[in-house]
Parts: sequence; structure tokens; C-alpha cells
Amino acid sequence: MSGPLDGIRVLDLSAVVVGPICTHVLCEHGAEVIKIEAPPTGDLLRSLAGKGRSAGMNGKFMNFNRGKKSIAIDLKKPAGIAALKRLAATMDVFVTNIRPDAQARLGVDAATLRAAVPRLIHCSITGFGTGGPYAGRPAYDTVIQGVSGVAGTFEASTGSPRYVPFLVADHTVGLIAAQMIGFALYRREKTGVGEAIEVPMFENMAAYIMQEHLGAASFRPALGPPGDHRVLSPDGKPLPTKDGFICISANTDAQAHAFFEAIGRPELKTDPRFAKVAQRVQHTKEYFHIRATSLGAKTSAEWLEIFDRADVPASPYNTIGSLIEDPHLRAVGMVREEEHPTEGATWAIGAPNRFSGGVAPPRPPAPRLGADGAAVLAAAGLAPDEIDTLRADGVLIEETP
Repeated sequence: MSGPLDGIRVLDLSAVVVGPICTHVLCEHGAEVIKIEAPPTGDLLRSLAGKGRSAGMNGKFMNFNRGKKSIAIDLKKPAGIAALKRLAATMDVFVTNIRPDAQARLGVDAATLRAAVPRLIHCSITGFGTGGPYAGRPAYDTVIQGVSGVAGTFEASTGSPRYVPFLVADHTVGLIAAQMIGFALYRREKTGVGEAIEVPMFENMAAYIMQEHLGAASFRPALGPPGDHRVLSPDGKPLPTKDGFICISANTDAQAHAFFEAIGRPELKTDPRFAKVAQRVQHTKEYFHIRATSLGAKTSAEWLEIFDRADVPASPYNTIGSLIEDPHLRAVGMVREEEHPTEGATWAIGAPNRFSGGVAPPRPPAPRLGADGAAVLAAAGLAPDEIDTLRADGVLIEETP
């Protein structure tokens, strides 16, 4: 079987997380992704993300870059830029998260590349969109979490701002960029013309926060302060049981009433504070307190069985460490053992989504720096003597494990 993007070729001039997440998704669904890295150390994530068995091959880099081909080209040299443009001429999609002024300086901005290849879809992932006062500023995930209001949701909830402890802006915007590329590919099928796409991190994350929390402040004049107090409640967290935690969300009347029956408090079904959805929303603090203090007499497994029978939405609670052992993830193939050709035994994370028309076969492990350089250039039409010249001039770097 092949994925829906089988035959699509992607040139990936991005690094760290947001761009590699985008191209990871494209690769996961069948696209051929050529990852351009800057010598001598390549993608910053090879060095930034902790321990591996060998330099430049840590777990985070390997998880974000499965199935891609790596070519290490020195873009500070004119011959490196020329080689990159030769590659771009053979591609369907170009993805970058370098800043717009750097794109223009290198000649890989949308106007330049699409003038030569009108069918090319050029996707530029930026910290901030053009046209505003923040345009062109450098940005990492935490910068975006702070300016977009993500960190502010913690202040509204607990009184102290903080960052979500995973790269939520990078992951979210990377997925959005892949979605936008899918839209552009669909339009190209109809028109035959490519697209220039700008995907700004700030605007996308700000939209999420405003859609979720503008609430009563959506009206003019405002009907109340912004913020969904139910979502922001500091009591909205996993519930303690006799031997751990479980996760519950009883929102409809049927679910809440079944929960009350399960915990031995059937009288709460007719309590004017909790009988209906609107009443429970008005009394979120009391409702969440009942949930948090009612499960201590039984184990997590006992409660999960009870709530399953009662059709109350509930799940086990996983730590970061226990997630890889989750029986559901194992059963659906999300986690499997794999042997990397140079790094040895690893865990491989599979594709979470499926297409009835076919899915791409499991992608090979992540590449070492520059592992595919010569083959990639040859496929783009460069002659052996041209490739040898790039090697000799230090433009093409091929790491020896």
C-alpha cells in the first residue's frame, strides 16, 4: 500500500521542531522528504535534545526525522546555493523555517524559487506574520507561548504564568503547516499552479487561545471577562484513587448522573447545583471538588471498570514513562521495536492516522548527517564529476559513522 502523498517530493530547509514536524507528517503519509542540513553539525536538534548512543543521533531528532533523506550542503558557498536550487527544481514542495530576510539573501524565497518552478508549493513557517511590527523577529516555542497567551492561561488558572512543558506551539503549528500544504496540493491539482504559503506561529497560537477563551469578551460591549473558567479551573486535573490516578470528563447530564450513581451519591442528580449542564458550569468549583474527593476508596482499575459499565468517559492516567507501555498504543502499532542501522535497538513511533485508500509503509529510521547527499544530487541530475567537485570543495559533506 502507498500513502496519499506517494510521488510528492519535498525539500526541507528547516530545523529544530516546527518545520521538521511538518515534513515528518508529509513523510509519514508517503512523501519523499530531502532534509538539507548545514555542516558541520547539521540540524540544531541533533545537539540540543540530549543523549544518544552517538553524537547527533538523540531520540528526539530520530523521532522527528524518520524516513527523511539527509544532505549536508554548505549554503555559505555559491556552489551550495546552486546545488540547492538544482534540487528545488525537481521538487513539489519546499518547506523552510528560516527567517524571510535570510530566505531572500539565499535566493530561496517564494518569489525566486517559484519564478523558476511555477508548480512549486513554497511553505514558509515564521515566528510572526509579515505586515505587523513583530515581523522578522526570531522565535522559539517558549517565545510564542508567552506572546500568544498560552503561558497566560496558567496565570488565569493558578496565579503564575508558565510554559506548557512540551513544545506545544512548535507541534501545533507544524501540523497546521502540513495541513496548509495539503490544501495547496489540492488547489494545484485543479489549477496546475503552485502556491506561496506563510504559516506564522504567533497568529496561529493566538487564534487558538482567543477561540477558546475570548468567551463573554467576544461581544461588544463585553458581557464579562475573557476566559472559560471551567477549562481554567486549577481543579481540572487527574483524579486520585486508592492506588494512583484516573482521568474523567463527565459533561452531559447522562454522564454526570451516571457518575453520581457510581460514587454512591444519587441525590446529586436532583441537586439544583448539579442537575443540569448549565448549573454544573455555574458551580464548577463544587462539582470538581466532588469529583476529586470521591475516588479514594477504590483502585484505578476498579473505578475504570465501573465507569466503563456506566458509559462515563474515563481513561487510565499515564506518566511520560508509562506511555510507551500503554496496551492500546501497542495494539494499534503506534509503538514498536526497531533496529537502527547505526544506533542499535530503538522504539519506533508509528503513524496515528489511517486512510482507507492505503497508508505508507513504515518509514526507515532517521538518517545520519549527510547520509544521502550523493544519491540525492544524482537523482536531481548532477553528474558524478559535479558531485565530486562539490565534495572536493567542501560544499557537500558526507559524515562517516
